[in-house]
Amino acid sequence: MKISIRRSRRAAIAVALGSVLALTATACGDDGSGAGGDKGDEGSGKGKIVFWDNNGGVRTDIWKEIIADFQKANPDIKVEYVGIASTEYQSKVDTAIQGGGLPDVGGVGAAMLAGFSAQKALEPLDDRLAKSSLSGKLNENMVDSLKAAGGGDGTLYSIPTSANNGVLYYRTDLFKKAGLDEPTTWDKFYEAASKLTNAKKNEFGYTIRGGAGSIAQALDASYGQSGITSFWNGDKTTLNDPKNVAALEKYAALYKKDTPAADLNNDFTKMVAQWDSGTIGMLNHNLGSYQDHVKALGAAKFRGIPQPVGSTGKRVQVSNPVDGLGVFKSSKNKDAAWKFIEFATSHAENSKFNKAAGQVPSNNDAAKDSWIAEAEPTKLAAAALTDGSTSIVQLPYYLPDWNTISKADNEPNFQKVLLGDMSAKDFLDTMAEQLNKAQAEWKEQNG
Repeated sequence: MKISIRRSRRAAIAVALGSVLALTATACGDDGSGAGGDKGDEGSGKGKIVFWDNNGGVRTDIWKEIIADFQKANPDIKVEYVGIASTEYQSKVDTAIQGGGLPDVGGVGAAMLAGFSAQKALEPLDDRLAKSSLSGKLNENMVDSLKAAGGGDGTLYSIPTSANNGVLYYRTDLFKKAGLDEPTTWDKFYEAASKLTNAKKNEFGYTIRGGAGSIAQALDASYGQSGITSFWNGDKTTLNDPKNVAALEKYAALYKKDTPAADLNNDFTKMVAQWDSGTIGMLNHNLGSYQDHVKALGAAKFRGIPQPVGSTGKRVQVSNPVDGLGVFKSSKNKDAAWKFIEFATSHAENSKFNKAAGQVPSNNDAAKDSWIAEAEPTKLAAAALTDGSTSIVQLPYYLPDWNTISKADNEPNFQKVLLGDMSAKDFLDTMAEQLNKAQAEWKEQNG
């Protein structure tokens, strides 16, 4: 087993060791012998399964609806729902892999897929998909993204549920009052951020993500402005290219000048709540928060548009995250777990889930439903991904150390950049060095 995987495991254990007993007590999908060597069992296809939601709280209501539908259609199967906040999910799964207590089925998105599969915690799903009612009915790009993220051997460990594209939300009422153009370019974005700020009145042009999950947003801003369209140039990352350094310097300089000071510690929930309740002009998030904005502001007061285009006239963004559902190898009832996944990603249920989440459905039939045209940000995001206007910089989710590098190792450093205690160049150079090393290790192991 390679060094980088052991390093990720140690980090996960250190973060989440205190929750092992609680997890073991609440989850019934594992006998506590540890996932790595536990091959589980197909089971009877009946009885109880445990489902871990990787975005608990935010998606709890819609998942409970889907579970109720499933149990009505499958009265012999009971699903125990466990909602876990997205910021805590990976560490809880990594801890359960080491100590036991994994669920039968759980959320497994692209960003965390390689780490879980490298620890032999997930069941391969290629054969199940090929023989199921879902065969040929899922978005092939999403399926391919999850195969690529799974560790490099092309195995499918997660069935896609949705794509959650990045969106620039802006207050149409505030823009109109200030006489500003729609922020379709980065130049217009920065102009609006400055013009809409009046700190004495607690009015700001933008809210920046400085807490958990900050790195993806920072990379989106960097590559979006630089126009660089590939994460790798040979064996070295383009992350610390001078164009990206200059872009990040400009973006980070918004902090406290055109953003609230509280942004330093904002994860997505705090950032979204702050935008919904205040007088902030713009917010970078994804499609998932659309319904929150509608409830808080009303659809007439804001728009959600694709990310700004750079000086080249081309839109560049980092990987649009693909979320999915996986069966954990230690499950003693894999047949029932698979039935749940098959049901949850069927036309009706996948449409219901993504309508509530405001995301792009993975089921091709669900993607044709009328609500897509009615939810403007989703419609625009789907179009931007298919009309040739957008280049995607594929992040190296396949690296087992990706999450450790992009979260635990460097989120504190990005806060230093915002505070002026670390330069954008030093930040990107540090992260680039770690990624180049991880890439070299991965290539050595995978040929």
